[in-house]
Amino acid sequence: MRPDRDGGFTLLEVLIAFLIAAMALAVLFRTAVEGQAAATTAARYQEALSRARSRLAAVDSIPLQAGDQSGDDGGGYRWRTRVASVAEGAPVREGPPSPALYAVAVAIAWGEGSGARSVQLETRRLGPPAPRPP
Repeated sequence: MRPDRDGGFTLLEVLIAFLIAAMALAVLFRTAVEGQAAATTAARYQEALSRARSRLAAVDSIPLQAGDQSGDDGGGYRWRTRVASVAEGAPVREGPPSPALYAVAVAIAWGEGSGARSVQLETRRLGPPAPRPP
């Protein structure tokens, strides 16, 4: 003869149900944490890109001169601007001096160690004429 059951669940069934629910919640929590980390990283990239564009715009407001500059933008961002003359053909000895072509690169970096990230923008700009040969 079988004992009467009141139609409830056994303790083992309840424990297994809790275990399955706990595993599902752990997966959901991990997904939420990874999504938040990805959103934070994307926001940092967007901020770095905005700062790099601002640095490129600042280069337009000063006379171009080959060289490197660097500094700290605050908020954990470091910047480096490199201006280099782009070599062209032989210089023209006659006529008015022609503008020189410069390569302008702006790099914004943040983070340390294995978490270091950076954004780099490059462009070409016309600047003052290169000195003429004697």
